[in-house]
Amino acid sequence: MAAQTLHKTMELKPNQIRLMMLKVADAIIAAEPMLSQADRDLGDGDHGLGMKRGMEAVKAQLGTLEPNSVEQVFVTVGTAMMTSMGGASGAIFGTLFRAGGKALATAGTFDPPDMPLFLDAAVEGIMKRGGAKPGDKTMLDALAPAAAKAREVTQFPLPEALAAIADAAEAGKEASKNMIAQFGRAKTLGEACLGFPDAGACSVVVILRTMADFVAPAA
Repeated sequence: MAAQTLHKTMELKPNQIRLMMLKVADAIIAAEPMLSQADRDLGDGDHGLGMKRGMEAVKAQLGTLEPNSVEQVFVTVGTAMMTSMGGASGAIFGTLFRAGGKALATAGTFDPPDMPLFLDAAVEGIMKRGGAKPGDKTMLDALAPAAAKAREVTQFPLPEALAAIADAAEAGKEASKNMIAQFGRAKTLGEACLGFPDAGACSVVVILRTMADFVAPAA
C-alpha cells in the first residue's frame, strides 16, 4: 500500500509494517555518514557502519518475508540486527526491536495504543541488557522520552501519534548534548563530550522519524 494512503487508517497490518521497516532500513543506510560522524565526536566512529550493516541484513530478511503477525516483523528486524552487527550496538538495537515486538505478541495490527507497549518494552529490555538509564548519554535519552510521549498520544490518529513520538525523540537527542557520558569510550571524555549528541540517540531519531514519515499524509 502506498504511504500516502496509510494516513486514512488508524492501524498498520503486518505487511505494511514490513514495508515501513524497509523504509527505515533505507533511511539508516543513507544516514551512515551522519551517524559515523556523531560517533567519531564521542567514540570509535563505527556506529554508523554497524547500523548500516545491520539494516542491510534487515533488508535481506524482510525482502521476501510474508509476515503473519506484528511480532514477526519486529522480531525479524531485531534478530537480523543482533546477528549481523555484533558488539554493543547490535545487542542494544536488536533488543529494541525484539523486546518491542514480543510485547505485541497478541496484536493483529499496529496502532497508537500499541506504541507505548512497544517502546516501554524496548526501554525496559535495553536497561536490563546494558545497565544504562536515561541521563547516561545513550540511545535511551531519545527512546525513553519517545516512550513517555507514546503513553500520552494513544488516542491520536496514527500519523499524529508517530510524529509526536518522533518529536519527543528528537528533543531527547538534543538534550543528550548536555549530558556527560557514563558508558563506552565516550565515558573517558568527561566534560569534553558536552555539546555532542549520542550517536545511538541519533539512530533512534532516524528510525522513529522515518516511521512517522511513512504514515504521514501526502503533501
